[in-house]
Amino acid sequence: MKNTYPIILTPDEVGYVVYIPDFDINTEGDTLTEAIEMARDAIGIIGIDYEDDKKPLPVPTEFSKVNHEQNEFVTLVDVDFTEYRRKNDTRTVRRNVTLPAYLDYAASQSGINVSALLQTALKQKLNLA
Repeated sequence: MKNTYPIILTPDEVGYVVYIPDFDINTEGDTLTEAIEMARDAIGIIGIDYEDDKKPLPVPTEFSKVNHEQNEFVTLVDVDFTEYRRKNDTRTVRRNVTLPAYLDYAASQSGINVSALLQTALKQKLNLA
């Protein structure tokens, strides 16, 4: 799922402080580019936490309705939560798989890594390859 959220950037002594109103979180960056990247990363992290907790993602605030001070400016950051998870949630999980004994034997005899094969097949099936 992809969405675009407004962020508020406040110039600081070194770089920018970033406030993400729809998630009520802050981050920062030494440059404008880094601040926007950090905002995207923060939204990605909290977004996949929301998904894991079965909480709905916040609806993005309309750009024109974002309140900010005179020394601050507002911009938009897009986040693809599916892509973010794929790139950053690389921990492995253990799953038990039931196979007929003859398939397990044949795979072992052929030197096939069943776990790697299952990952490849799932990526193909889910169009994630």
